[in-house]
Amino acid sequence: MMVSDVAVRGYLKNLVGDDGLEMIERASINELTDEKIAEETGSNLNTVRRTLYILYENRLANYRRERDKDSGWLTYLWKVDLSDISRNMDEEAQKLIRRLDTRLDFEGQSVCYTCENGCGRFLFETASDYDFVCPVCHVGLDYQDSSVLVDAVRSKLEELRRAFE
Repeated sequence: MMVSDVAVRGYLKNLVGDDGLEMIERASINELTDEKIAEETGSNLNTVRRTLYILYENRLANYRRERDKDSGWLTYLWKVDLSDISRNMDEEAQKLIRRLDTRLDFEGQSVCYTCENGCGRFLFETASDYDFVCPVCHVGLDYQDSSVLVDAVRSKLEELRRAFE
């Protein structure tokens, strides 16, 4: 099951990591046990199980249980099913848009000060509580112009919104 779309590969890599993505690409389209998938793909069994559970949690894999009539043991037959991946990616993008909207509101309404030593970033109210001196290293706090960050977030939001029109 070769995953060729760059965005889909990026999404899957973020979800299951490089080893999981490699397992997905090598897995057959048949229902198999996790042990068979590990054998077929040459992947570590723990990687296979971890990847299958993550995919299952994200509705990108499913399983069917069979009970062995003699032993009573359950066997799980797994199948990777990426048919819902576009919906999942859309949901993630919508979450990102909401987070960026929240960040844009915060950055646009907040006045912040930073420590030149990188100890932290403080809202005006907090910085004034410390008399504009870093509580960690005791160096003066400097006003942070967030206009570049606001412009970058706004630009990314516009780009994402255009993609969903």
